[in-house]
Amino acid sequence: MLLSFCVFPFCLAYVVLFLAVVIFLSHFCQFFCLVFWFCFLFFLSNFCCLSHVFVVLFLIFVVLFLVFGSSLFSLFAGLCQCFNIDVKHPRIFSGPEDTLFGFSVLQHEADGEKSMLVGAPWDGPPNNRKGDVYKCIVGEEKNSNCSKVNLGETALQNVSKNLRNSHLGMTLTPDSPDGFLACAPLWSQECGTSMFSTGICASVSDDLEPRETIAPTAQRCSTYMDIVIVLDGSNSIYPWYEVQNFLSNILSKFHISSDQMQVGILQYGEVAVHEWSLNDYQTTQEVVEAAKNISRQEGRETRTAYAIHMACTEAFSAERGARDGATKVMIVVTDGESHDGEELPDALAECQNRNITRYAIAVLGHYIRRQQDPDTFISEIKYIASDPDDKYFFNVTDEAALNDIVDALGDRIFTLEGTLGYNQSSFHMEMSQIGFSTHTLDDGILFGMVGAYDWDGGVLKEGTNGRIMPPREAFESEFPLELKNHAAYLGYTVSSVIVGDWRRLYVAGAPRFKHKGKVILFELSDDGDVNIVQALNGEQIGSYYGSEVCGMDIDQDGITDVLLVAAPMYLGSGNKEAGRVYIYTLSGVRQQKITPHCKNYHPEKSQDARFGYAMAAAPDLNHDGFTDLLVGAPLEDEHRGAVYVYHGNGIYVIHDYKQRIPGSSISSSLQYFGRSVSARLDLDGDDLIDLAVGAQGSAVMLSSRSIVQINVSLSFQPHSINVIQKTCQRGGRESSCLNATACFTTVSRSPGPHSNSFDLWVSAMLDDRKLSARALFDESSHRQTQMSVQVHTGQTVCYKLPFHVYDTADYIRPISFSLRFRINNTESGPVLDEGWPTTIQFFKDCGEDDVCTTDLVLQAHMDISGTRQRPYVIRSPRRRLAVEVQLQNRLENAYNTSLTLHYSRNLHFSSLSIREDAQLKIECTALGSNSHSCNVSYPVFRSQSKVNFMLEFEFSCTSLHSRVQMKLNAASDSVEREDTLGDNSVQLQSFVQYEPDLFVSSDSNLNRYEVHPTRTVSEAIGPEFYTHLRLQNLGCYSVSNLELRLHLPSVAAGDRVFMTVTDVSSYNVSPDSVFSVLCVTFRSCLTFSNRPSGHGSELQRNCSRSWCTEVVCDVQQLLRGQAAIIRVSRRVHDDFFRKVSYRTQHSSSLTNLIVLGTGTVWREVRLQKDSLISTHHLSHLLQSFFNTPCISSPSVFLHYNLGYLGFFTRKQRGEDENHED
Repeated sequence: MLLSFCVFPFCLAYVVLFLAVVIFLSHFCQFFCLVFWFCFLFFLSNFCCLSHVFVVLFLIFVVLFLVFGSSLFSLFAGLCQCFNIDVKHPRIFSGPEDTLFGFSVLQHEADGEKSMLVGAPWDGPPNNRKGDVYKCIVGEEKNSNCSKVNLGETALQNVSKNLRNSHLGMTLTPDSPDGFLACAPLWSQECGTSMFSTGICASVSDDLEPRETIAPTAQRCSTYMDIVIVLDGSNSIYPWYEVQNFLSNILSKFHISSDQMQVGILQYGEVAVHEWSLNDYQTTQEVVEAAKNISRQEGRETRTAYAIHMACTEAFSAERGARDGATKVMIVVTDGESHDGEELPDALAECQNRNITRYAIAVLGHYIRRQQDPDTFISEIKYIASDPDDKYFFNVTDEAALNDIVDALGDRIFTLEGTLGYNQSSFHMEMSQIGFSTHTLDDGILFGMVGAYDWDGGVLKEGTNGRIMPPREAFESEFPLELKNHAAYLGYTVSSVIVGDWRRLYVAGAPRFKHKGKVILFELSDDGDVNIVQALNGEQIGSYYGSEVCGMDIDQDGITDVLLVAAPMYLGSGNKEAGRVYIYTLSGVRQQKITPHCKNYHPEKSQDARFGYAMAAAPDLNHDGFTDLLVGAPLEDEHRGAVYVYHGNGIYVIHDYKQRIPGSSISSSLQYFGRSVSARLDLDGDDLIDLAVGAQGSAVMLSSRSIVQINVSLSFQPHSINVIQKTCQRGGRESSCLNATACFTTVSRSPGPHSNSFDLWVSAMLDDRKLSARALFDESSHRQTQMSVQVHTGQTVCYKLPFHVYDTADYIRPISFSLRFRINNTESGPVLDEGWPTTIQFFKDCGEDDVCTTDLVLQAHMDISGTRQRPYVIRSPRRRLAVEVQLQNRLENAYNTSLTLHYSRNLHFSSLSIREDAQLKIECTALGSNSHSCNVSYPVFRSQSKVNFMLEFEFSCTSLHSRVQMKLNAASDSVEREDTLGDNSVQLQSFVQYEPDLFVSSDSNLNRYEVHPTRTVSEAIGPEFYTHLRLQNLGCYSVSNLELRLHLPSVAAGDRVFMTVTDVSSYNVSPDSVFSVLCVTFRSCLTFSNRPSGHGSELQRNCSRSWCTEVVCDVQQLLRGQAAIIRVSRRVHDDFFRKVSYRTQHSSSLTNLIVLGTGTVWREVRLQKDSLISTHHLSHLLQSFFNTPCISSPSVFLHYNLGYLGFFTRKQRGEDENHED
């Protein structure tokens, strides 16, 4: 019967205790909070007689948590690993989500006003995402509004009025010495029917005024042309509407804009008239409409030379809109010879001097209609056209045929020398996308050109010494030209590092190189020469290794200490894009190589995270003088995102993160938190570096909190406990009373003025390692007491803690006194230095220097020994290994002494037993599957102490190795000299082999068979009988590749057959067996021997003296407890036994048993008969074969030989029947 009872006051006390523990642990870990809530409800339901419904409800909550984990836990504010980044009071700035507000962030300060600049590259209407930058002022209000800066309207207009879909704000970078860069890498130039994304950046001052526009790869379009059509409008050209159609068609092919083509028309006859000038119309549609309204000038003369001269001097003048640098093209359309032909040379010379290309079109309609010879006219038109004629001269049969040359004329104009065609397949700078990545230098800016050279990419430096643009061939050693169409994306990210001799190495990432990614470090001279110092290669396809790089000067001495390379799409477990960051150290005066320091895996469970998507170095977040690191993981927690804070130390990055800031702890609505990060300024005015983090439609500012160090000193009065003379009475008992004084000195590690006073929660504990307390505090009469202590920065405050000691039998061990403390207000104010101790031990006996110098001596040996030549055999009755260990301390006390065991996988740790000195206690805990750590006499292994104990192990049944290996290492927190460390470790090994345990048994369906002498020839063969051979693995180990050989005598001398094997089959014992048995039967050619027959002689038959049938069976694997059965079917030839005579039957069985590959066991059975008998017992033939012993072998090669010695003879008539027996 199960008895239950309720003790409600007792329950109430434990309820309070549980709640206190839960609240305390919730500050550190969600998991502990979850576990303790479960334990709390389970306790209430079972011990306090509450309904089990509570547990059921809580289990439902657990399931919901596993499915909707982050969203549910967002209800519990602040459940995250925290240090000094304040997640309780964030400032969230919101913007339109469809603008990608938060894509980039940058901290900014101007004239004392502190703000965050936030990029919104998709800002604008759906058909024109120009992009922009927002300014979010960090004011007193928690969440302030942001205002658009309208940089696109002011900073980029001087380059191009076409800012459609330029996506300004994709990149924000601080400029040198002040201001910032805002880039639009997708800004495109429209050239004909093509759009070339060259990119553009704006340099903006601190007061948000544009300083200059930077577009180093922007080029004038190949269609940057000024075209003047000189049109014959005399009476002879007819019909006019065909000319108008020609104009409309050819003009519709031109791309009219201020950045491309301009067209002017001059019509002439006897006089010349400007129909419109080059800059009169700005679109193709406008000039086409204007062409429809041109009326013919008419006139009786055709003054072509005059019109050409007027076009050269007036139509192509700046006053009429001609542009410097534009290609000048003249198209002359006429239907007759000029009346001022003598002036043509001068007019054409003027055009030649002005670099005007001339197309000439001869319309032959007037000549054909009048049936006149046009040769003179054609010669004049060819003279007008530029050379060669086949490129610049056209003739058509009539005015209507003008439309037939529209396409050809357009193509020839667009392929003028010095211009590029629209449909070219090779790009240089046309798709460079300047501004996709930028890096500010002391003497300029380094740009990544991710789309240059057919997306192979490149870099460009715009500096005080001019523009440096290395050609594609400069990087050929690492980016071979044969891979030029593989789109490496060099320049996806750019940076630089300073090495030991103050040289600057530039860094560029190419995340698509061979699909694994590459990062190069190179030098760049003012002449554009490139010296690649080192290349770093990615290790996983598709990981985007090199998409983000970050150099860090951790010790802030001006020399870069580490280079971080991100692979945010690195696939972790479960094929999730967990991401990975590689950390490389830079060292040496002449830096030539950088080496991996560590691989910083994404630390959370398997999930999409893209850890490393954004990285930024922070000057000093924890105020220890070292640069720190921020890493964004925007896809973590189902795309809610997170930011990780790593601290620097010396010249390394501590690879365990100090704080994880999930987006869900800031706001449940945040998405892609961590897509961009920035940390370089103090934004809230407390002299501490703050964080700016971008998210989808939001930007978040997180403040840093000051850090304090608390030094605690403990003193006791009196200094020792007098157990003889009692000094007070406590609880009616004589006791020894003492006073402990705890003094707290508070020092701020953070710069600037901060909170002067705050409260500490202090817990004091006496004898915390003992089950029963030997000392109690006076105030609480318990071994533990708690209090709140108010401390002041820069001051020392002291508190007394009186306690008393009762009589105790344990006078050897000192009474420990420990203090634990934390700041009461965890949501605001300072935080404790995470590296500062919060526990102080009272007693340490280390001599006058207070430094414990110990000398641990470890000895151990195993109870087995085997060499490679003679390995130790592990047999079934004994599968255990014992190790005798002795540990002694020859010098001063050793504190926190531990013994670490590492052993091979073919061993399992079983037990530990102490041989002597029972006062010393040893406790072992598992570190992993093949290692243990044992505490020896915790907390102190005293001077001159020695302990002997035995470790017992069991051999594994699944992991079989040829060696047993073990390493034991003793260590402590005390100091040990280097010259005595050699005897702290022991390595043991022994070569071993394993003995499996196989059992063979058999049975037959025919035990007796008689050969009758009167049978006919047709009855010469007896009936079929079968024998079952059962092979079973009784051992612990799985046995593989068994071979079972059966040698069955079948043919005697003279090729006389006396037994035939008719069939061999096999099957498994149980249906779930997965092994298979394959048997093959063939005849063996073995030695034949014969002796004379007769009553006075002996005839022997076995497999060494006759022909045998050999059955070979291969058993793939026998697991523990499994068995295989082989069935052999045979027939006896009666005729053989009727004809042979014998006196003695000698039947022998041979078993070749290879045990460990070294020994052979023979077994023989003899059956002797002194008189003739006529009844032949088949069991005599079979029993000697199947009566085999238990077999064991490591390689398990089973070889059975069955022989028969002395065959039966026929029974003669008249012989005594009694002889049958």
